[in-house]
Amino acid sequence: MDIEILETIPNENNKRDYEVEITAPEFTCLCPDKRDQPDFATITITYAPHKKLIELKSLKYYLGRYRNEEIYHEEATNRILEDLLKVLKPRYIKVVGDWNIRGGIKTVVKVEYQKNER
Repeated sequence: MDIEILETIPNENNKRDYEVEITAPEFTCLCPDKRDQPDFATITITYAPHKKLIELKSLKYYLGRYRNEEIYHEEATNRILEDLLKVLKPRYIKVVGDWNIRGGIKTVVKVEYQKNER
């Protein structure tokens, strides 16, 4: 998926450690079972910014691009983290995919990255 859609804005408070939490309760993608069944999730992104912040409208459009993509829960959650990591280069980031129940099974995928300060 093309990450060029993700835009950033300067973090005017980059000398201070703080946390940003973004919740996208209407995330959708397609189950890769070839039956075009939609999967639904709440995606929560928590990050400690460094020099950049994510521009929220671009994040909305980025997440919306998954709507027609066949992808497993684990892969979608990990890809969101990797793409945001490339664009933001944050001090810390965690992405949680809280997937709706399908077939009697609920899945929550949590992935995170912590920058090593040395």
